[in-house]
Amino acid sequence: MVPPSGHTAWLTTFTAGAMTFLCVFALALSLASGRLASRWSDALARTATIRLSAPPDQVQLQTDAILALLATTPGIASARALSEDESRKLLEPWFGPDLPLEALPIPRLIEVVEGDPGYDGEGLRHRLAAEAPGAVLDDHTRWRRPLAEAAGRLRLLGWLAIALIGATMSAMITLAANASLAANAQVIRVLRLIGAKDSYIARAFVRRFTLRALSGAAAGALAGLIGVALLPRADAAGGFLTGLGFTGLGWLWPFVLPPLAAVVAFVATRRAAFAKLKELP
Repeated sequence: MVPPSGHTAWLTTFTAGAMTFLCVFALALSLASGRLASRWSDALARTATIRLSAPPDQVQLQTDAILALLATTPGIASARALSEDESRKLLEPWFGPDLPLEALPIPRLIEVVEGDPGYDGEGLRHRLAAEAPGAVLDDHTRWRRPLAEAAGRLRLLGWLAIALIGATMSAMITLAANASLAANAQVIRVLRLIGAKDSYIARAFVRRFTLRALSGAAAGALAGLIGVALLPRADAAGGFLTGLGFTGLGWLWPFVLPPLAAVVAFVATRRAAFAKLKELP
């Protein structure tokens, strides 16, 4: 009753495959953004930096005073002053490898690692102001919040893209089902004359279109998985752009997409079938 080939057949299969292929990458973007937001927040939340600006003859004295203060501060797991080599490596990407630190007024940096539970930041700032007036505590809040918000919005955009892809696939399958029903109007009239009910006719179209969408979505998901697997692996140099793949159990998420596409096709075709059958005389 439902033609196995034709423009509606390939349109349904192609739409399901293409939309699922795009959905795999939208899903990878969303999951990667969530991992990125958590990683940035965790990395910046555990550490803080104290910048010390003081006269050259006072730098070491105030550094020792700050380290002694931090050693007695509850909530601080460890603290250490960065060496000149470490400071040079931090500035090397901007100023090159031959930076003369001794000729530049670069502040002394002290790395602070937060314990569990954490420390009182406001109280620590007051104590630093009393012991070392040139010391400034930076808990990375101004860096952490924008980065986490940006990653969170990327994740939201990924889920929004998935929803739009699902809506587009539903609309395309609805158009294909309407076209197929209209093209087979004469066959449907004959079936009604011999006693076939609309529910029987609708089930035939729903079954055929659901299977087409399932097969197309399976092919699209497989192609998407291959594409994601070919992306560069995550590394420190590449940053976010090389970390868009799935990790761990995340590789199972694309296998959920074909059944989900079949459900979308089932609902869309069923609604379209009953609506079109009511219109046909």
